[in-house]
Amino acid sequence: MKLLLDTHLLLWAAHDPKRLTKAARALLENSDSELVFSAASLWELTIKQSLGRQDFRVDARRLRRGLLDNGYAELPITSEHAINTDQLAHTHKDPFDRILLAQAMVEGMTLVTNDRKLATYPGPVRNV
Repeated sequence: MKLLLDTHLLLWAAHDPKRLTKAARALLENSDSELVFSAASLWELTIKQSLGRQDFRVDARRLRRGLLDNGYAELPITSEHAINTDQLAHTHKDPFDRILLAQAMVEGMTLVTNDRKLATYPGPVRNV
C-alpha cells in the first residue's frame, strides 16, 4: 500500500519517533507499505521555518536526503494535483494539507495524518 505521510508525521518519523502512535509506527514498519513524501511538505517546512515557527525547525535539504536514503519516494506537485483541490470541501483551510489530500486522491495513495480535522474528509485518509 502506498502511504503519503503528512508533514508532521514526516518530522516525527525523522526526528522524534517517540511522538508516533503505535498505529503510525506499525504502518511505517510494515514491509508492504511504500512510504512517500510530497514536495509540498518540504515547501511547507521551508516557509514555516522562515516565519520562525518553532515546530518546523529542520533543515529541509537534510530531511529530504534522509528520507530518500531511507527508501521514501518523493512525489512532486503537478497541475493535476493543484486543480483537484477544488474537489475538497472547505473543512480544512490549510493549503498544504489540501494539496496533500488532492495528491493522495489523484495518485491512489492513502494520506496518513495525525490531524483529526484533515481525517474527517472522505476518501483516502487515515488518522493514526
